[in-house]
Amino acid sequence: MNSSKHTELANHAWSVADLLRGDYKQSDYGKVILPFTVLRRLECVLEPTREKVAEAVAHHKDSGIDPDRFLRRAAGHSFYNKSSLTLKKIAADPQNAAQNLLVYVGAFSDNARGVLDRFEFAQQIKRLDSAGLLYKVIGKFTDLDLRPEIVPNHNMGYIFEELIRRFAEQSNETAGEHFTPREVIQLMVRLLVVPDGDGLQLPGTVRTVLDPACGTGGMLSAMDDLITELNPGATVEVYGQELNPESWAICRSDLMIKGQNPENIAFGNSFNDDGHARKTFDYMLANPPFGVEWKKVKEDVEAEHTSLGEAGRFGAGLPRINDGSLLFLQHMISKMKPVDVNGGGGSRLAIVFNGSPLFSGAAGSGESEIRRWILENDWLEAIVALPDQLFYNTGISTYFWILTNRKNPDHKGKVVLLDARDQWKKMQKSLGDKRKALSKDHIATVVKLYGDALAVAGDPEHPLHGKVKVFANEDFGYQRITVERPLKLRFEVTEETLAALEASKVIQKLPQARIMFDAFESMGVTSWATKQEAWIALKDALVEAGSSWPTGAPFNKALRDAIGVRDPEGEVQCVKGQPEPDSELRDFENVPLGEDVEEYLKREVHPHVSDAWIDHSKTKIGYEVPFTRHFYVYEPPRPLAKIDAELKALEAEIQGLLGEVTE
Repeated sequence: MNSSKHTELANHAWSVADLLRGDYKQSDYGKVILPFTVLRRLECVLEPTREKVAEAVAHHKDSGIDPDRFLRRAAGHSFYNKSSLTLKKIAADPQNAAQNLLVYVGAFSDNARGVLDRFEFAQQIKRLDSAGLLYKVIGKFTDLDLRPEIVPNHNMGYIFEELIRRFAEQSNETAGEHFTPREVIQLMVRLLVVPDGDGLQLPGTVRTVLDPACGTGGMLSAMDDLITELNPGATVEVYGQELNPESWAICRSDLMIKGQNPENIAFGNSFNDDGHARKTFDYMLANPPFGVEWKKVKEDVEAEHTSLGEAGRFGAGLPRINDGSLLFLQHMISKMKPVDVNGGGGSRLAIVFNGSPLFSGAAGSGESEIRRWILENDWLEAIVALPDQLFYNTGISTYFWILTNRKNPDHKGKVVLLDARDQWKKMQKSLGDKRKALSKDHIATVVKLYGDALAVAGDPEHPLHGKVKVFANEDFGYQRITVERPLKLRFEVTEETLAALEASKVIQKLPQARIMFDAFESMGVTSWATKQEAWIALKDALVEAGSSWPTGAPFNKALRDAIGVRDPEGEVQCVKGQPEPDSELRDFENVPLGEDVEEYLKREVHPHVSDAWIDHSKTKIGYEVPFTRHFYVYEPPRPLAKIDAELKALEAEIQGLLGEVTE
């Protein structure tokens, strides 16, 4: 089935919007069109076995036995409908359309009825009936041919996703929260299984796949298709979880039709309501929403982080509240199968991120600690940079992170960075922010380059050598050192320092505060090179005014802070015999992991400020992946003579045009 055919069918379903206009807001069209499309698909799938199911219903009517398993067998699917009604019959009786449609929906097996219930379908039936639209809408869908021989399951997913994209555009929502472009999924699943090609072809192969943000199930379908393409005898069990009720319902219906277990698709938020707790999987993949905050589940996530630590899912760290991407990754890592003593078991996972998880968060932050945890455990196999303008709801650059706890021996301790940003073709027509696409040739090129990454990176003569770089895990680590310089002060009594002294709350509380201000003010403008000289002079002035000199560290600090003036040539201030650091001169440096920080200080800092030192108590370890920096290629500016020649040519052209206008 070509793309024009599934677009034609999506257009047919979408045409129902013309009937709804006026009675429904544009943002509510999907509440009608999506469940009716699902219902029509279920009806078309069950049509060939309708009579067998009717016979099974009649046969077990008075048997007293639960006929469920017999009806499933008669239907040839994990779902069925016991009614003799069809959408066509219901549309032919407008007066009883609502009642008959409710009876028809109620005759479905529990799993299929649960899908339609998630759309709140009964409410929509009542609303359409009240508006006099129900039989018209039903009539539109009786003409929609969604038989499996006309629309294979794979293409049915395209139709659902096309409808969702259109509804999202109409209501200013983000279609990208619901699904991922299919060619992106094709690349993702192939990169995920590249190292497992031989193992997947063994007889009796069984693989489990999880998508914790599965949307309409496009990624799960693609993994199922690819594994069974490599090994037609393989058994693939897919699992997912989805927060959006419409997407969840579509995914469940898709699995029912394919013969998969729809109960494997959990509803809810993966962070605080893990639908697959204590389960592990062979493969995992996800495209979580970019930059979505996790404030709603903050208490639950923080509680798990605090109470369970590394025994839970989020022990490595918590990212900023406005981006839960790295929470999804930790959630998936927690579901990796352990590797057994013989090297078997283990898992592979892939996730789509924007650029933020590569570098956001300084050393010691939640993001940095999560990256550190991943790299120090040697789970990160590769990061693949994709072209921008590839997704429907954003034009920004995106990346595949591919992780595994069973790296090939030659990959151990290494991370591959692969730059595929130039692998794209321009679309004839933009879809939202999506203006670029991946062709089959682009996908094949990237997959081959990924499989040969180590060899290509080591071969300077390879035409794509510059697109692959291999690093040791520790290359992404750094030491965040705090470079201190001594506080140097001279001491002055001036109008400004007296104002600072008078504003000090510590000084204000002293019983002799007023006498002190007046005594110091009477000294006129005075300056001292050292603190000792200043204190002696100030003390003499206060005693001469008839007051005593206060004691205690708070007073001495407040007085110094008020009359001390920073001066590069001033006296070095000390605490317990050691130079006191000046917070205003404090600096931070990132030193590569493994490098001697004192040697770095001597080489990079002391030539400029010889009195600097490192406060080792503040050193933190951080990890980041500066992908763009590693692939940056310097392009020298064009020669001035060439630019000048172009400007003169443009001036001449403009003069010529102006001459034509004035003639």
